[in-house]
Amino acid sequence: MTNLRVTEIKAFVPSKDFEVSKQFYRDLGFTMASDGGGVAYFHFGHVSFLLQDFCAEGLAENFMMHVLVEDVEAWWNHVQASGVVARYGVSCTEMEAQPWRMRDFCLADPSGVLWRIGQNTD
Repeated sequence: MTNLRVTEIKAFVPSKDFEVSKQFYRDLGFTMASDGGGVAYFHFGHVSFLLQDFCAEGLAENFMMHVLVEDVEAWWNHVQASGVVARYGVSCTEMEAQPWRMRDFCLADPSGVLWRIGQNTD
């Protein structure tokens, strides 16, 4: 029988300024596990993504990541306490209840990548 087990999936997140983006994610609390060849590997616990030193025109502003968390209010407080909004001039929305049974907020990174951080409500 063929083994089609998937062990991990990661997105390649674009960055307009690789060094600034790397520092943003470190300041947000992600661990940069490796960096080389224009790709930095970041993780927070068991979830991860690859930050790339590449950004085609319009890519970052149309790129979205979704993070499902156990406590969205704790994450919103963490983002506020990290100081990234003021330090990097990025936007962070208030938490709101969504019709798809989730409570979430959005955080933009320095390149314009939108991170939707949410918690299921059911």
